[in-house]
Amino acid sequence: MATQKTRTKPPRLNWRPNFVPLQKGLYIATDHGHPITLDPSQFIPVQRDQGWGSFAENFIRGNETALRALGAELILSANKNGPILQLRPGSRAGAIPLKSSHTGKVCSGFIVKPRFGWAGVGHILSKTGWHAAPQFLPLPAVPGSGREIPPWVIAGPVLSRLAQLLNSIKRGYRLKQEDLGMPRGRILWNSYLKESVVKGRWHRLPCQYPDLGSDPELRSYIRWALESIKKELLRVGARDLIALSLALLSQGLIEKLLDVNPHCPTATRLHRMLGSGGLTTEIHRHGIEALSWVVDERGMGGGQEQDGLSWQIPLEELWENYVESIVREEARNVGATVKVGRLNETVFPLYWSDVTHRSLGHLVPDFVVSRGDHIKIVDAKYKAHLVDLDETGWRQFTEDAKQAHRADIHQVLAYASLFDASSIEAVLMYPLRFETWNELKATGKDRSVAELNAGGRRLRVELRGVAFGAA
Repeated sequence: MATQKTRTKPPRLNWRPNFVPLQKGLYIATDHGHPITLDPSQFIPVQRDQGWGSFAENFIRGNETALRALGAELILSANKNGPILQLRPGSRAGAIPLKSSHTGKVCSGFIVKPRFGWAGVGHILSKTGWHAAPQFLPLPAVPGSGREIPPWVIAGPVLSRLAQLLNSIKRGYRLKQEDLGMPRGRILWNSYLKESVVKGRWHRLPCQYPDLGSDPELRSYIRWALESIKKELLRVGARDLIALSLALLSQGLIEKLLDVNPHCPTATRLHRMLGSGGLTTEIHRHGIEALSWVVDERGMGGGQEQDGLSWQIPLEELWENYVESIVREEARNVGATVKVGRLNETVFPLYWSDVTHRSLGHLVPDFVVSRGDHIKIVDAKYKAHLVDLDETGWRQFTEDAKQAHRADIHQVLAYASLFDASSIEAVLMYPLRFETWNELKATGKDRSVAELNAGGRRLRVELRGVAFGAA
């Protein structure tokens, strides 16, 4: 009798190709912060000179789309060892993937955190609406970014999408099958003979009838997603008030779905729903997309070692939205009207005699508040001029910062010249950390005012610091 030969597995070789990074590390910066120097060994094959060599150009080409989406600048310089690549963060917070210059595959990520802290961003988003941010990018996932970002950064917009989806589900007729004591619709005689008669339930009639109701399948998916998000948020809610508030929002939405049981959708099913053509509105498409993020465990953000979505928040726009909420609230208290530049309500065109020399086509103040013969112009500036002036003084201010500060004042004075009123107030509103704002407000230094009278008009210029969110 022949004996069966046993196959032995070849020994496992403990090696890695020299072009694969040992670890998908993340580069982390803050908006408007210092440039981050990239380690070439993470993006190129191992080389004898340990520099970028000829791979610098490949890296720039392969990552320019992602860097542009985040508003980051790639700086190419050189020293005695060859090229040096640095990433300079801009005015956007977010996360993007970085690709290898050799393989073209994602091997790292770049995260830009808000310099005024995540808590401040969360407070502003809660006040101005989660639909405004973040903006998700059509880019690959960012490796390991979940553990660096609070869960509500992604969960907030996901909840907003699911809430809109839930409210938009239309009621319509569908066939419902149920055992009834009285006939309704069409009696299913085959089922009656096989089920009711055999079991001695002569009085139970299986019927099929049209019923007006909402899509139970989609509602069950939404409930499952809400419960998943709520669970993740409560995990960190004890130390994160924004997460706790969103968990309460999740519970409120769940209570609207008590008529269905939660069911986890498959990625295939959601893909079919997206491609079926039945989702005619953007709300439906965004809602199904949000469900898929939760299924892929990318819908909540922080805490885990999973990859996260690519996204960005334009912090200058976020600050402008927050200032708008403050301006509108203060205007309501005094019965004033508000016009908003974002809505093209404050556009003043400039007519140049020679259009070839035109460098600026319009003047657009952010906000114009009118009350009687008094005009207040408010411009939101996502800069730190006020706190820098207080902490370092004008003499220690850098020349670039001085020029930027002067430009801000000249700009708001140009806006003031557009209006014919006996009393004009021009306000520049700058963000401050909550602790700094508290200290300045206690000593009356959160505002700095200058006044001048010209041509029978009184002009008041104010630099005003406002806390970027709450503590």
